[in-house]
Amino acid sequence: MAKDTKGRILEAALELFSEKGYEGTNIREIAAALGLVKSSVYRHFESKEEIWNTLLDEMIAYYGQRFGSADHLPPVPDTPEGLTELTMRMADITIRDEKIVRIRKVLTIEQFRDGRARELATRHFLTGLTDMFARTFEAMMDKGLLVRGDPEMLAFAYTAPVSALIRLCDREPDKTQWAMERIEAFSRHFTETYGMHETGRV
Repeated sequence: MAKDTKGRILEAALELFSEKGYEGTNIREIAAALGLVKSSVYRHFESKEEIWNTLLDEMIAYYGQRFGSADHLPPVPDTPEGLTELTMRMADITIRDEKIVRIRKVLTIEQFRDGRARELATRHFLTGLTDMFARTFEAMMDKGLLVRGDPEMLAFAYTAPVSALIRLCDREPDKTQWAMERIEAFSRHFTETYGMHETGRV
């Protein structure tokens, strides 16, 4: 089924905001990207600010649905090696899903202008990711799959290099394959260091 006009406006706004920023984009450009006139956009949104706030709401929902969150955890792995499989699935989504890439770019650009974008950037790039993996690691510890320790500190140590490599893909797309290989190598090193088999430490 074709997207409704309101949804198409939000998609066009996301694309333009990710390229030119909020202040560098106007309603006329959003309308033109869809072959519409400004009045058509104003039938659905009162202002560019309303488009922006609606888009942020959609970003939160889409990101949580596709990538996960501390309140919507992915399935806990059944083996230490399963952590690498989970990580690679999540990395593939966040690097190759064009909408998520655009969301990340918008938050990177707008975090210095808009308070809500700043809060979302902190959540998506740091605290939310750490919280999600801290809960995953705690569950894996309870299953006897990881060495018992501070799950928050372990999650911080795990997510920082993965997040840095994902951001590299945004800046230099030609390094995506290399970055994915480094993420996998790092995850395997992590599970070799902290993983547990039934007979003890890996």
